[in-house]
Amino acid sequence: MIGSSVAGFLSGLGLIAAIGAQNAFVLRQGVRREHVGTVVLICAISDAVLVALGVAGAQVLTGAWPGFQLFMLWGGVGFLLAYGALRFRAALQGAGALLPVQDRPVARGRVVAICLALTWLNPHVYLDTVALLGALSMQYAPHHWAFGAGAIAASFVFFATLGYGARLLAPVLARPRAWAVLEVAIGVVMWAIAGSLALRALGSA
Repeated sequence: MIGSSVAGFLSGLGLIAAIGAQNAFVLRQGVRREHVGTVVLICAISDAVLVALGVAGAQVLTGAWPGFQLFMLWGGVGFLLAYGALRFRAALQGAGALLPVQDRPVARGRVVAICLALTWLNPHVYLDTVALLGALSMQYAPHHWAFGAGAIAASFVFFATLGYGARLLAPVLARPRAWAVLEVAIGVVMWAIAGSLALRALGSA
């Protein structure tokens, strides 16, 4: 169970740590010290809901279609390999950086609306949380909910660190080289998980 939780934590952290509009927004609010707790909670709770839906949905599909687990296992391996390769390419390109913009204060209601839009209207969020993490969780059955709990914990840790540590992280994350290192680390984690899943698939074949 502990191994499943750790795998879920690393998978969730690797997926959400990539540069994106949502992360940039969280960092921006953290640097401004403006409605940080609200933003962190919206992002983390939204991820928790979506991951839970993914795990529950994958469990239903596995029961209805016996071959679903093996199909999604190899699909997950392929996705993780491709995702890791994209992270390595991003590191080589070296174009990443989070540069929050300083402007006048924004009302809490508007911040909430922007945060909800960046979270729930982003198709990548559904691909990462509902589809991929839900499918990967089935590879750790009967401890698939431990995997999901690990992924949810990763969201809370990441967004809290990004939001409340923004003042310290901002100068570092504004440098492309720092993001290149992060991208490489994410790629390594994704490929390591893909390798472990491939071994599991070969063992069950």
